Amino acid sequence: MSRKPRIAIFSADAKLGHEVKGATRYTFLATLLVERGFEVDFITSGFQHWEKRQRDLATFDTSMHAFNVKFIAEPSYPANMCPQRIWAHHVMAKRVTAYFDADHDYDLIYCQIPPNDVTLAVGRSAKRYGIPFVVDVNDLWPEAFRIALDVPVLSDIAFAPFERQARRAYALADAVVGTSDEYAARPFRDRAEDIPKLVVYVGNDLEEFDAGAAENVGSVEKPEGEVWVAYAGNISALYDLETLVEAVAIAAKAHPELRLKILGDGPERASVDGAVERTGAPAELLGYMPYRAMAAWLKASDIVVNSLVANAPQSVPTKIGDYLASGRPMINTSMNAEFREKVVRDGFGVNVVPGDAEGLARVICKLVEDETGRARMGRVARELAAAQFDRPHSYEATVDLIRSLIAERSK
Repeated sequence: MSRKPRIAIFSADAKLGHEVKGATRYTFLATLLVERGFEVDFITSGFQHWEKRQRDLATFDTSMHAFNVKFIAEPSYPANMCPQRIWAHHVMAKRVTAYFDADHDYDLIYCQIPPNDVTLAVGRSAKRYGIPFVVDVNDLWPEAFRIALDVPVLSDIAFAPFERQARRAYALADAVVGTSDEYAARPFRDRAEDIPKLVVYVGNDLEEFDAGAAENVGSVEKPEGEVWVAYAGNISALYDLETLVEAVAIAAKAHPELRLKILGDGPERASVDGAVERTGAPAELLGYMPYRAMAAWLKASDIVVNSLVANAPQSVPTKIGDYLASGRPMINTSMNAEFREKVVRDGFGVNVVPGDAEGLARVICKLVEDETGRARMGRVARELAAAQFDRPHSYEATVDLIRSLIAERSK
């Protein structure tokens, strides 16, 4: 009997075991590949990026996963942007190289980017051993860093290594998967479009979302007559939550039934707390919560907000799948042309210019007053979630791509 095709997936920031925080795109793909007849080794860091702590590998429970988990030791770092993180990824790049030198009996390697230097190391290993290499573009470095540090000349010098690493990693790819059109196109800025390219939104599992919402509906108490505006996700410099707080404070003067629910946490929480205190906005910061509980809060809300600063590099963020699944109209402040066009074309929400609290307040008021319009946008959102963001269906395209690359190699 011939062996199953063997796949290696590398992701630096996955949620594993019983962890609450972390990315699930790559663990979902790994599970799907196992179900489709592949053997999968999931290679990741021993450091939990989202919680900024080392995992206890001696007691870590990976039994809930159908794939094999391979931890690689990585030094700790205290923040998303700090010298220690750069060093930690440098160490990880060397150690992942050593991993593939010791075990390179793979039919394909699938790798998340960023971190750029780790992806470059994985790509070089793939080329060294003649293994097809797929790059999954989940974020853009150094573009994302310029939000926090955009100083003429200095930023160009500081970020040049990240730019160089990305260019070299993309040059090694045999195929590209992106979480948006923009991200999928990024590798071809520096190389000919001579390899397969696929757009697969991060998305979610609609069945899990709905089950979680039903399971936790009793824990969400919503007083009759209240209208909830909800944000779910990280509280960082990329997300314009202070403007959202200010807008709700303004809108609540005309609509005292308004409430803002912020589901998440992050380094800018103190600033958002300060904005709530300063404006007197009817807002509640609920912190991180398990995914299935978050689903119940989103479905209980009336409006969801994709709140980003003007120069944020995200195009179709992870949370969009959950927002659409909630069946609620979306207010979008992202200036990404791809996503703004999608909001208008598909009709599930309204675009607003970021940083404009008065303008955002006017849109919130219009949606509060237009229950029929909210219902129409919500129906469109839910239909789009099923058609384009439901992972059990949309990720099959990635499985097909992997099969085709392995078949091509076998020839």
